[in-house]
Amino acid sequence: MKKDFLKNIEKLLVTNKVAFSILTMLFVALILAAILLFSNLPDANAFNIRVEQLFLESEDMPVKNEVRLLEILANSGTAFSDVLSSYRYIIFVLVLFALTLFLTIIVFIILIITLNKKLSQVERAGININSIIINREENLVYINDLEFNLAESLFEALAVLCEARMDDDYLSGVDIESLITGKPTNDCDEAVGVMRIKRLRDSLGNQIISELLIRNVTGKGYMLAIDKAVIDII
Repeated sequence: MKKDFLKNIEKLLVTNKVAFSILTMLFVALILAAILLFSNLPDANAFNIRVEQLFLESEDMPVKNEVRLLEILANSGTAFSDVLSSYRYIIFVLVLFALTLFLTIIVFIILIITLNKKLSQVERAGININSIIINREENLVYINDLEFNLAESLFEALAVLCEARMDDDYLSGVDIESLITGKPTNDCDEAVGVMRIKRLRDSLGNQIISELLIRNVTGKGYMLAIDKAVIDII
């Protein structure tokens, strides 16, 4: 399982080099910006160090007012260092949030690309139908052990398509309507049969699956895109 996941990631990186190259450059730029930001932040004790130097560099002992002023400067330096330390934590959290958001975007991009490729494979290969059972007594359809309770007209449409698939026949809208109603083809309307197919697809649920299950070949008609050996009519 792990090997398959790593292979899929490797394939994504190979087939989408430009996109992942851009994302890699953005990630590196974000890391460099964070490093430059933290390296250029002033020392939190810079103000206190400067006040201390003023004390040490004074040749004469300061008078009372000057001492009080230096004490105020020292307290201001302490407050400044506390504020600067809190800013460091805020900047760190923001950078961490930006990195998390960036990695989340990459994961979503990988998932979208993977899903698109799987959908493309499904479109090329069609639906993998292991069994389709038409139960006329209960008016039920079972596709891969999934039960579908269709209206009578839609049930008959699917049953007709299954019977035609077993004979390798294509059915037009007129043929479908004629077989269901028992009328001659001359008295049937193509649009009515086409509407039955559309309603049948809608009733089967997922549009992609239904479109691939019931294929329409131009000039020939409709046919189920499944192996006739999996069809069972009871």
